[in-house]
Amino acid sequence: MRLIVFFDLPTTSNKDLAEYRSFRKYLLKNGFVMLQESVYCKLALNNGSLELVKKQLKKNLPSGGLVQVLTVTENQFEKMEFLVGEKDLKVVDSMQRIIKL
Repeated sequence: MRLIVFFDLPTTSNKDLAEYRSFRKYLLKNGFVMLQESVYCKLALNNGSLELVKKQLKKNLPSGGLVQVLTVTENQFEKMEFLVGEKDLKVVDSMQRIIKL
């Protein structure tokens, strides 16, 4: 399963910018991969780990703005089409437990 996080945060004041940077750093530090500028996703192996990720995410939310989450299955995620641009092949993002590089 994949947890996709969409966010639109204010960046008008220094406090807003600090919260934006802090939230983005939290996502990256905790294994989220950037799909687009304000769209990040993370792989969860089961419902238990998915709920834990959502619980931790709720603890680290910024005070303002809009943050949304969407849960999709791995099959649904793999069906995502790239209409313009290409998938970033530098990011290892797979369900396989062992990856040979």
